[in-house]
Amino acid sequence: MKTNRLQIGTVAVVCAASAVAMLSGCVRRTLKITTEPPNALVFLNDEEIGRSEVSRDFTFYGDYSVIIRKKGFKTLKTHWDIKAPWYQWIPIDFFAEVLWPWHIHDTHETHFVLEKQEWPTSEELVKRAKDLQARARDFRQ
Repeated sequence: MKTNRLQIGTVAVVCAASAVAMLSGCVRRTLKITTEPPNALVFLNDEEIGRSEVSRDFTFYGDYSVIIRKKGFKTLKTHWDIKAPWYQWIPIDFFAEVLWPWHIHDTHETHFVLEKQEWPTSEELVKRAKDLQARARDFRQ
């Protein structure tokens, strides 16, 4: 009789734990980068993630290194600091990630504008070359 009660109790505990695990929610974190002009190559923490408009899931909040390149435009090197929302602060994050029965989707978006690459004219290049030549002569003496 005690064995049956023990087995029933064990089964009940396993079923309850399974139900809690299946009902627990999770937090999905997504970042989205758009650019002007579109279709620029985007690097996040020195890893190529695609061409803008680009979205990617992430696991940690904080400072991200962002590099954006497109032919005919200046390369943009900057940082993006992604702040954690209040429900991701310790110890509240335990409830949001484990005990909250619904899913939370935390999305962060940013937009970058690239500047046109300005090429020097032939006259400017000749002037720079002559200036450099004059400085080299002065340096020798």
